Amino acid sequence: MAIEKFGSAHWSGGIKTGGGHVTTQTKSILQHPYGFNARFEGGPGTNPEELVGTAHAACFAMALSGNLEGEDLKADSIDAKSTITLEKDGDGFTVTKAHVEVEAKVPGASEEQFQKIAKTTEETCPISKLLNCEITMDAKLVG
Repeated sequence: MAIEKFGSAHWSGGIKTGGGHVTTQTKSILQHPYGFNARFEGGPGTNPEELVGTAHAACFAMALSGNLEGEDLKADSIDAKSTITLEKDGDGFTVTKAHVEVEAKVPGASEEQFQKIAKTTEETCPISKLLNCEITMDAKLVG
């Protein structure tokens, strides 16, 4: 069974002076602006790295929940953040790293058990497998 989802982007103008907008299939993000200023200068709007980080964090949290349930554990909460690093590479740029920070409240889980499940999730999350870069993680089991 294949699941297909999409996002779309529209762009007009040059790389520095132009701009565009992004939309998701579900319209949860609808014509949200993005551009050079947002990507490289901290301006308003979104950027591809932020969107990839959001997708990675969301996928990781869901995958961790599933992997915990596979061990008969249920999280009260999971908070994940994925920081995507974009670096200059010759004449262009390359995504070189994705760093996941996750905090989870999982009643009944030992620290060792949680770290093992988090590591498995880091390696098997579908978006982690999509990314062609170094992926690191800090996982914290909280009260």
